[in-house]
Amino acid sequence: MLTMTTIAASADEMKMAVTTSFHNSGLAEILLPEIKKDLGLDVHLLVVGTGQALKLGQAGDVDAILVHSRAAEEAFVAKGFGSHRREIMYNDFILVGPKDDHAGILTVKTAADAMTLIAGKEAIFVSRGDDSGTHRKELALWKSAGLDPASFTGNWYRATGSGMGATLNTASAMNAYVFADRASWLNFGNKGELALLFSGDPVLFNQYAYIPINPEKHPHVTKELAAKLETWLVSAKAQRMIGDYEIAGQQLFTPNAGTLDSDS
Repeated sequence: MLTMTTIAASADEMKMAVTTSFHNSGLAEILLPEIKKDLGLDVHLLVVGTGQALKLGQAGDVDAILVHSRAAEEAFVAKGFGSHRREIMYNDFILVGPKDDHAGILTVKTAADAMTLIAGKEAIFVSRGDDSGTHRKELALWKSAGLDPASFTGNWYRATGSGMGATLNTASAMNAYVFADRASWLNFGNKGELALLFSGDPVLFNQYAYIPINPEKHPHVTKELAAKLETWLVSAKAQRMIGDYEIAGQQLFTPNAGTLDSDS
């Protein structure tokens, strides 16, 4: 027999926009059942790029967002669309490419140097081109190398306008270079002749943050449920689960909850 408590718990629902890179990592499939078990909360994910996630939050179409583009996140909170920004975990970005590495990026020390070599060789490069956090970081790397994709000629630079999984699939089919997050790459099953060729530059640090939508902008958002989810995500249990999540013996994320940035 269902009790009123059970009915109320089963009715708790919220919407959260998350990046395709987070979703492609497989971590959501680990966390969501535990969130349901511990909180009686169904979290419905809208899987989009960071840019689109911020737009959904700005419009009040979701209750919270989980994204990875710090400057954009801080601007979002400063404008009052998010109540605060809470860091949850991090990993890193990487450069993937053909195993024969005809652009020669295995020999360089910085990500900017790697981008310079790829452009110099006009080696086929597949970009997400979707205003995601990954795409924004890629553009920042081109800029740090003194390059602008808008000025590239020929057809070696290809923008998919798609998420991380679809972009990796395109790169695999074309045996091309691609900028990705480590978690998506490790969980990607169609690697073909691609390999991880460059990582380790500090500029490739990739922080993920949780931002509840500000109820002062959108009174209809589920403020209490977003707060419950945040408390769970920064709990010892959730942080341990995030840190323990591995594929092929490799850790995908490092938990680092604790830093809370607000607009106050």
